[in-house]
Amino acid sequence: MSEGGAREGEVAGNAEPGSGEEFNPGPATPPRQAATVIVLRGGEQTLEVLLVRRTPKARFMGGVWVFPGGAVDDSDVPEKSRSSAAPEGEILARALRTAAARELREEAGITLADAADLVEFSRWITPAQVRTRFDTHFFLVAMPQGQEPRVDGEECVEHGWFTPQAALDAHGAGEIVLVFPTLKHLEQLGRFASVEALLAHARGRDVQPVEPRVVLEGEVARVLLPGDPGY
Repeated sequence: MSEGGAREGEVAGNAEPGSGEEFNPGPATPPRQAATVIVLRGGEQTLEVLLVRRTPKARFMGGVWVFPGGAVDDSDVPEKSRSSAAPEGEILARALRTAAARELREEAGITLADAADLVEFSRWITPAQVRTRFDTHFFLVAMPQGQEPRVDGEECVEHGWFTPQAALDAHGAGEIVLVFPTLKHLEQLGRFASVEALLAHARGRDVQPVEPRVVLEGEVARVLLPGDPGY
């Protein structure tokens, strides 16, 4: 993924704001399409997720632990698709899956046999009050057999398997840094006892976009979700 690329909705949460995360008092920036992959392991017994740590040298979200993912590139849309009569939504859906598989391969060294194995789980849109915005589609996938994660050592420098609660606890203890969308996804994932239970739920899920709002109270920025008081 290129420097400054998409990351899970891009609200800094407890992290220090970086390039692109600044408050935007003017007209909203159109969000860029992006895809994120939540890799799972544990089968019917348990549930762990893969997180990778961005290099601390990165301009954008340096040192943060994230799910692999990034923005849709032109290369993710084949030339024949651009000139076809297929509906725009269908072309975008294919491009998102292509981007998700590509980013997973580039950032974590994991190759999917078929992007159709990706299960759509959620969709988060960066708040209109943030300068750099993404419309990020989150996908689930079970870790392919016979493979192990392998970070490139440049864009991503570490990886780890965590139960959702263990990741939340590590963040709370200051051992790892997570951003707001990652935290909220981990809270959701923690409701499931196993990979199989989560995937069964997700396959029947009607995914609706979530667009948080940033509300300034003096010098403090609060992130609100749909349904929160004041949203």
